Amino acid sequence: MTKIPDPQAENPKGAAPRVHAGRRAAVRSALRGRGVPMLVVTDLVNVRYLSGFTGSNAALLIVAADPLGGAAGADDQAGSNDSATVLATDGRYTEQAAQQAPGLRVLIDRDCAHAVIADHFARHTAAGPGRAPVGFEASAMSVADHAALDHRLTSAPASVELVPTTGVVEGARLVKDDGEIALIARACAVGDAALRDLLAEGALAPGRSERQVARRLEWLMFEHGAEAIAFETIIACGANSAIPHHRPTDDVLRHGNLVKMDFGAVVGGYNSDMTRTVVLGAADAFQRDTYELVRRAQEAGVAAVRAGVTGAEVDRAARAVIDEAGAGELFTHGLGHGVGLRVHEAPPVSSGATGTLPAGAVVTVEPGVYHAGRGGVRIEDTLVVRDGGAEILTRTGKDLRVV
Repeated sequence: MTKIPDPQAENPKGAAPRVHAGRRAAVRSALRGRGVPMLVVTDLVNVRYLSGFTGSNAALLIVAADPLGGAAGADDQAGSNDSATVLATDGRYTEQAAQQAPGLRVLIDRDCAHAVIADHFARHTAAGPGRAPVGFEASAMSVADHAALDHRLTSAPASVELVPTTGVVEGARLVKDDGEIALIARACAVGDAALRDLLAEGALAPGRSERQVARRLEWLMFEHGAEAIAFETIIACGANSAIPHHRPTDDVLRHGNLVKMDFGAVVGGYNSDMTRTVVLGAADAFQRDTYELVRRAQEAGVAAVRAGVTGAEVDRAARAVIDEAGAGELFTHGLGHGVGLRVHEAPPVSSGATGTLPAGAVVTVEPGVYHAGRGGVRIEDTLVVRDGGAEILTRTGKDLRVV
């Protein structure tokens, strides 16, 4: 089996804490731009991004400024930089937190969000009258959790006002650094290698069920170094291939079927996403024509990707090919999405997307045409947005394959 290089093994010792500190600095800058003095981070993906900690219960406090704008003493000066960052988790993760987030203060308390806020105001007394504003991640905290936190903070050393925020850390995550791109590229290589082996061993064959093929493909990803699968693998044969997000069943692959395969691997916490569609045994004219239409649309979408264009412009470039063929109503979803610590994240690549794609973002391009009752085709790549175009990370060929 081909060994896929591990980019983490080549990182110098101590590089990860420096990377996480740089990310926290970017978030502090974003908070100052929004006029939010501090943020309690409870989205576990964002906690991982900013600290390296991967436990299942955590909160991280990022401090950008004195919350009430009072005169700053020595401690308050420290409060406006990274020395005020504090991570909370529970007793299950004491050793893990020390290993994964070296250099950060760690509180051991099951009520993590309350712990980091109360600790800060016990150590850095807010100056001046009024309530101290503390941002929270509105998309990550439930109404019930917000109410419980707000109630508990009534006994904090300072009067706290919880301020909803959205997209602060996600904005920093939008552009991937070289280390992140290397991990996504390795996840893509794992998917490529697994599909290659699946085809080489003849596992994609008449008589096997969708579920059997899906489980075999997933196991091959693990054998090539995946730590997890990115999402439930889609294997859809025959008429099922016309269902965009079909879940594998006991339906059996048959000679002449279109087989759509959508799958991804996780390496170092980062995801890949790829779709390929093949035909078993022999392809008829309908299948070849549908495949060629989607291939041309995907090619047009990839060609449109470059820094500075909007996701809507990329979507429009691919969709125009399908519209011109009179099949626009059969392309029923957006063209793509961002990929990173989540397999679906910003930036969107769809007709409603407004922001421009920055260099260093990682996105998918995945047009599809779905004929209900007959079959469908989707072709998807994961790629990096560059100033001059797209760098494709999923390398499996896209010519029609008959197996």
